[in-house]
Amino acid sequence: MRERNKWLVLLLLLAPGVHAAEPPIPEGRRIREIVADKYPDGNVYVGGTTGWQKRPGGSGLTMDREFSYVTPENDFKISTIHPKPNVWKWELADKWVAHCAKEKQVLRMHSPIGPQCSAWAKTDTRTPAELRQCLTEFMSRLCKRYDKYEHVKWMDVVNETVLQNGTWFGPKAGTSKWENPWTKIGYDTTHHLKPPLYIKLAFEIATKHAPNTRLIINQHTGMKDVAWNKIKALVPYLREQGLRIDGIGWQAHIDVGWEKKQGNMTRLSKLIDWAHANDLSFHVTEQNVWLKGQEKDFDAQAKTFDAILRALLKKRDGGTVTWNVWNLSDRDAWKRMEKLEGCLFDRQYKPKPAYYALQRLVENPPATMRD
Repeated sequence: MRERNKWLVLLLLLAPGVHAAEPPIPEGRRIREIVADKYPDGNVYVGGTTGWQKRPGGSGLTMDREFSYVTPENDFKISTIHPKPNVWKWELADKWVAHCAKEKQVLRMHSPIGPQCSAWAKTDTRTPAELRQCLTEFMSRLCKRYDKYEHVKWMDVVNETVLQNGTWFGPKAGTSKWENPWTKIGYDTTHHLKPPLYIKLAFEIATKHAPNTRLIINQHTGMKDVAWNKIKALVPYLREQGLRIDGIGWQAHIDVGWEKKQGNMTRLSKLIDWAHANDLSFHVTEQNVWLKGQEKDFDAQAKTFDAILRALLKKRDGGTVTWNVWNLSDRDAWKRMEKLEGCLFDRQYKPKPAYYALQRLVENPPATMRD
């Protein structure tokens, strides 16, 4: 009976509209307070991710307390807003826009055209014309709906376009696999890159209908040169056609100790420099540090988190840098990764050593090249 009651209580706490007890408040200043104090020029953003329906479990209170920069998890994606033709679901995205305005938070729309799309789009019989229409309608309406808001600062236009081996990410059979069906629209065979046409189409629409929102390419590979060289070549390809691209993002879902592996930090540093030299902001969009095995070394995890944000802060005088933890608590991580405890807060929203490492780092940033 006690076990049953425990689960009933947990379900109530996580139910929409029901707030759990206030999460533990960390010692020291809140991160959003430190950022506002230490980086008044607006060239550094430190934030986090959660979903609207996860907010009542503790992530909402934690997000608003700690961060002035917010990336909603899935609520701006095509799979949520436009899951199939003639179906539109704006409720969650609208709530985020209104809430962030009230809390004085800037918002990054994680709304990319990429592999996270509906089963409708992944259906093997879907035609290029159907996919083109779906993409055009979604991107056009998204831009027109939210570009008018000043605090909606960035938009991920495309996501995970290139695989680790440097090839364009494409479709797979069936609807249950991780795939990118949009390449069915075709490729630009007139250019040596032969880039998928959906990338150009998405940026054409965003350039036209989102003049006030900064446009980002988000990428998920590690620091492999063959993948990033493709992204670097994609930027001038788009700009040569009069399209706007304002930044690149890296999904830093990495294992503990990543910073110790030869070449990783050097490549990251050079990639940030390349972005700034090409008038691009640089974003670590989805940071996690996964802990594998039975013994969890939270101090080592803190050092890996610290290394990534430290690399960004060293470059803050060269251009805009942003950092974002993907999900705040281990309880909120996506299902297959929750046991790897890759977030800043534990399942009860108690801050880990990683939180305090980042708090200290933001409070006492490293010198830059200009210092």
